[in-house]
Amino acid sequence: MITLRGKLKKNADISNSKSKDYNKRVSVRDKLLVKEVQEMEQTLPSTCQITFDDPHRLHEFTLLIVPDEGYWIGGSFYFHINISEEYNMIPPKVKCLTKLWHPNINEDGDVCLSILKPNSIDGMGWAPTRKLKDVVWGLNSLFTDLLNFDDPLNKEAADLYLKDKDSFRSKVKEYVTQFAKR
Repeated sequence: MITLRGKLKKNADISNSKSKDYNKRVSVRDKLLVKEVQEMEQTLPSTCQITFDDPHRLHEFTLLIVPDEGYWIGGSFYFHINISEEYNMIPPKVKCLTKLWHPNINEDGDVCLSILKPNSIDGMGWAPTRKLKDVVWGLNSLFTDLLNFDDPLNKEAADLYLKDKDSFRSKVKEYVTQFAKR
Protein backbone atom coordinates (compact mmCIF):
# COMPACT_ATOMS: atom_id res chain seq x y z
CA MET A 1 0.00 0.00 0.00
CA ILE A 2 1.36 3.36 -0.99
CA THR A 3 1.48 5.93 1.74
CA LEU A 4 1.48 9.67 1.47
CA ARG A 5 4.82 9.79 3.30
CA GLY A 6 6.36 7.42 0.75
CA LYS A 7 4.98 9.48 -2.09
CA LEU A 8 6.39 12.66 -0.58
CA LYS A 9 9.81 11.07 -0.05
CA LYS A 10 9.93 9.83 -3.64
CA ASN A 11 9.06 13.28 -4.94
CA ALA A 12 11.64 14.83 -2.61
CA ASP A 13 14.32 12.56 -4.03
CA ILE A 14 13.39 13.62 -7.57
CA SER A 15 13.40 17.31 -6.85
CA ASN A 16 14.98 18.10 -3.52
CA SER A 17 14.73 21.86 -3.94
CA LYS A 18 11.00 21.73 -4.53
CA SER A 19 10.10 19.23 -1.79
CA LYS A 20 9.28 21.87 0.81
CA ASP A 21 6.82 23.53 -1.58
CA TYR A 22 5.29 20.14 -2.36
CA ASN A 23 4.86 19.29 1.32
CA LYS A 24 2.90 22.50 1.80
CA ARG A 25 0.61 21.64 -1.11
CA VAL A 26 -0.53 18.23 0.11
CA SER A 27 -4.27 18.54 0.40
CA VAL A 28 -6.29 17.91 3.51
CA ARG A 29 -8.14 15.26 1.52
CA ASP A 30 -4.95 13.34 0.75
CA LYS A 31 -3.80 13.47 4.37
CA LEU A 32 -7.17 12.16 5.54
CA LEU A 33 -7.27 9.44 2.90
CA VAL A 34 -3.99 7.88 3.95
CA LYS A 35 -5.49 7.07 7.36
CA GLU A 36 -9.01 6.37 6.16
CA VAL A 37 -8.03 3.98 3.38
CA GLN A 38 -6.01 1.86 5.83
CA GLU A 39 -8.91 1.84 8.30
CA MET A 40 -11.40 1.05 5.53
CA GLU A 41 -9.32 -1.89 4.29
CA GLN A 42 -9.07 -3.30 7.83
CA THR A 43 -12.82 -3.12 8.44
CA LEU A 44 -14.19 -4.21 5.06
CA PRO A 45 -17.25 -6.46 5.17
CA SER A 46 -16.46 -9.96 3.92
CA THR A 47 -18.67 -9.28 0.90
CA CYS A 48 -16.58 -6.30 -0.26
CA GLN A 49 -13.29 -5.75 -2.05
CA ILE A 50 -11.49 -2.50 -2.89
CA THR A 51 -9.33 -1.96 -6.00
CA PHE A 52 -7.17 1.05 -6.78
CA ASP A 53 -6.42 1.47 -10.50
CA ASP A 54 -3.57 3.77 -9.48
CA PRO A 55 -2.19 3.25 -5.94
CA HIS A 56 -0.98 6.88 -5.97
CA ARG A 57 -4.55 8.14 -6.35
CA LEU A 58 -6.27 7.20 -3.11
CA HIS A 59 -9.20 9.45 -4.02
CA GLU A 60 -10.42 7.12 -6.80
CA PHE A 61 -11.19 3.45 -6.41
CA THR A 62 -13.58 0.65 -7.28
CA LEU A 63 -15.66 -1.20 -4.72
CA LEU A 64 -16.89 -4.70 -5.51
CA ILE A 65 -19.84 -6.02 -3.51
CA VAL A 66 -20.75 -9.71 -3.76
CA PRO A 67 -23.85 -10.20 -1.58
CA ASP A 68 -24.00 -13.48 0.34
CA GLU A 69 -27.69 -13.13 1.19
CA GLY A 70 -30.83 -11.40 -0.04
CA TYR A 71 -32.31 -10.78 -3.47
CA TRP A 72 -28.98 -10.02 -5.19
CA ILE A 73 -27.08 -13.12 -4.02
CA GLY A 74 -24.97 -14.56 -6.81
CA GLY A 75 -24.19 -11.19 -8.36
CA SER A 76 -21.08 -9.02 -8.45
CA PHE A 77 -21.72 -5.29 -8.26
CA TYR A 78 -19.08 -2.67 -9.00
CA PHE A 79 -19.12 0.90 -7.73
CA HIS A 80 -16.77 3.71 -8.71
CA ILE A 81 -15.97 6.02 -5.80
CA ASN A 82 -14.43 9.44 -6.37
CA ILE A 83 -13.45 11.75 -3.53
CA SER A 84 -13.19 15.44 -4.41
CA GLU A 85 -10.71 17.96 -3.00
CA GLU A 86 -13.46 19.27 -0.69
CA TYR A 87 -13.55 15.97 1.22
CA ASN A 88 -14.40 15.62 4.15
CA MET A 89 -16.77 18.55 3.97
CA ILE A 90 -18.70 16.92 1.13
CA PRO A 91 -19.40 13.22 0.56
CA PRO A 92 -17.69 11.05 -2.02
CA LYS A 93 -19.37 10.63 -5.41
CA VAL A 94 -20.54 7.07 -6.01
CA LYS A 95 -21.68 5.51 -9.27
CA CYS A 96 -22.83 1.91 -9.69
CA LEU A 97 -21.09 0.45 -12.74
CA THR A 98 -23.21 -2.72 -12.84
CA LYS A 99 -26.71 -2.54 -14.24
CA LEU A 100 -29.18 -3.87 -11.68
CA TRP A 101 -32.81 -3.79 -10.61
CA HIS A 102 -32.87 -2.05 -7.25
CA PRO A 103 -35.18 0.50 -5.59
CA ASN A 104 -32.25 2.66 -4.41
CA ILE A 105 -30.01 2.42 -7.50
CA ASN A 106 -31.32 3.44 -10.89
CA GLU A 107 -30.34 1.91 -14.21
CA ASP A 108 -27.94 4.81 -14.87
CA GLY A 109 -25.97 3.86 -11.74
CA ASP A 110 -27.06 6.72 -9.51
CA VAL A 111 -27.24 5.69 -5.86
CA CYS A 112 -29.76 6.89 -3.29
CA LEU A 113 -28.18 6.52 0.14
CA SER A 114 -28.68 9.18 2.80
CA ILE A 115 -25.01 9.18 3.85
CA LEU A 116 -24.09 10.32 0.32
CA LYS A 117 -26.33 13.37 0.51
CA PRO A 118 -24.69 16.63 1.63
CA ASN A 119 -27.87 17.50 3.53
CA SER A 120 -30.68 15.17 4.41
CA ILE A 121 -33.94 15.64 6.23
CA ASP A 122 -33.42 12.59 8.44
CA GLY A 123 -30.11 13.87 9.83
CA MET A 124 -28.37 10.80 8.47
CA GLY A 125 -26.67 12.67 5.63
CA TRP A 126 -23.00 13.41 5.23
CA ALA A 127 -21.08 15.06 8.05
CA PRO A 128 -17.33 15.73 8.34
CA THR A 129 -17.20 13.10 11.09
CA ARG A 130 -18.17 10.35 8.64
CA LYS A 131 -15.51 8.24 6.95
CA LEU A 132 -15.03 6.10 3.86
CA LYS A 133 -15.71 2.94 5.82
CA ASP A 134 -19.19 4.32 6.57
CA VAL A 135 -19.81 4.75 2.84
CA VAL A 136 -18.64 1.18 2.11
CA TRP A 137 -20.79 -0.31 4.87
CA GLY A 138 -23.77 1.77 3.70
CA LEU A 139 -23.42 0.60 0.10
CA ASN A 140 -23.04 -2.99 1.26
CA SER A 141 -26.20 -2.65 3.37
CA LEU A 142 -28.21 -1.62 0.30
CA PHE A 143 -28.12 -5.30 -0.62
CA THR A 144 -29.45 -6.49 2.75
CA ASP A 145 -31.10 -4.38 5.41
CA LEU A 146 -31.00 -0.78 4.11
CA LEU A 147 -33.47 -1.18 1.27
CA ASN A 148 -35.73 1.84 1.15
CA PHE A 149 -39.03 1.34 -0.64
CA ASP A 150 -40.60 4.52 0.78
CA ASP A 151 -38.30 7.03 -0.94
CA PRO A 152 -36.94 5.10 -3.95
CA LEU A 153 -34.69 6.29 -6.74
CA ASN A 154 -36.07 3.55 -9.00
CA LYS A 155 -39.79 3.97 -8.32
CA GLU A 156 -40.73 1.18 -10.73
CA ALA A 157 -38.62 -1.33 -8.76
CA ALA A 158 -40.09 -0.19 -5.45
CA ASP A 159 -43.65 -0.34 -6.77
CA LEU A 160 -43.10 -3.84 -8.14
CA TYR A 161 -41.74 -4.99 -4.78
CA LEU A 162 -44.72 -3.55 -2.90
CA LYS A 163 -47.22 -4.98 -5.41
CA ASP A 164 -45.70 -8.39 -6.19
CA LYS A 165 -42.60 -9.63 -4.34
CA ASP A 166 -42.30 -12.73 -6.52
CA SER A 167 -42.19 -10.65 -9.71
CA PHE A 168 -39.67 -8.34 -8.06
CA ARG A 169 -37.48 -11.32 -7.14
CA SER A 170 -37.71 -12.64 -10.73
CA LYS A 171 -36.75 -9.28 -12.22
CA VAL A 172 -33.78 -8.97 -9.84
CA LYS A 173 -32.60 -12.48 -10.78
CA GLU A 174 -32.98 -11.66 -14.47
CA TYR A 175 -30.72 -8.60 -14.05
CA VAL A 176 -28.22 -10.53 -11.93
CA THR A 177 -28.00 -13.28 -14.54
CA GLN A 178 -27.70 -10.85 -17.44
CA PHE A 179 -25.47 -8.13 -15.99
CA ALA A 180 -23.89 -9.18 -12.68
CA LYS A 181 -23.05 -12.88 -12.91
CA ARG A 182 -19.73 -13.78 -11.34
